[in-house]
Amino acid sequence: MKRIISVLVSIIMMFAFCSCDVPQQESGPVTATIKVKDYGTIELELYPETAPITVANFAALAKDGFYEGKIFHRVISGFMIQGGSSDGLGYEGSEHCIKGEFSANGVENNISHERGVISMARTMQSNDSASSQFFIVHEDYPSLDGQYAAFGKVTSGIEVVDAIAAVATDSSDKPLEDVIIESVTVNGGNIGAPEYVD
Repeated sequence: MKRIISVLVSIIMMFAFCSCDVPQQESGPVTATIKVKDYGTIELELYPETAPITVANFAALAKDGFYEGKIFHRVISGFMIQGGSSDGLGYEGSEHCIKGEFSANGVENNISHERGVISMARTMQSNDSASSQFFIVHEDYPSLDGQYAAFGKVTSGIEVVDAIAAVATDSSDKPLEDVIIESVTVNGGNIGAPEYVD
């Protein structure tokens, strides 16, 4: 009997040691980096657990290099800085639209539009019209909660957001001198494939 118990203990120990050698799949945080020419770098954490469609879309566009060379085309100090328009004027985006992940569209999203939060822009006519344009909130703006899909927050480089928010603009809130996005990269976590509504 002692011999059987000894063999069983040995087998259990062997499996215990083997399982320690198997790497565990960790989702980890999802992060993004936005490099802005002549201004610096904005680092963000993204929240795919809250806005999975939005994060997947943003990550796919970043991976494809969509944002390279785009500008922050709408800047309102005390409100937000907006970029990602394909025409540089805010009328166009990428070729696909995504479902709006916010409460007015039937999706729970508890991320408040506080200073440094990144969210998706959309047309007023459709909750499911967001494509590539995003904005970063300059100062707290809770009236946007439930109406726009917030999906992350600045963790470093809020001074870059402040510097962009301070630029001179024309009557349509477009900076007089282009504020150019050099690149956007997204790393980490488990990000699914984008889901489009069109």
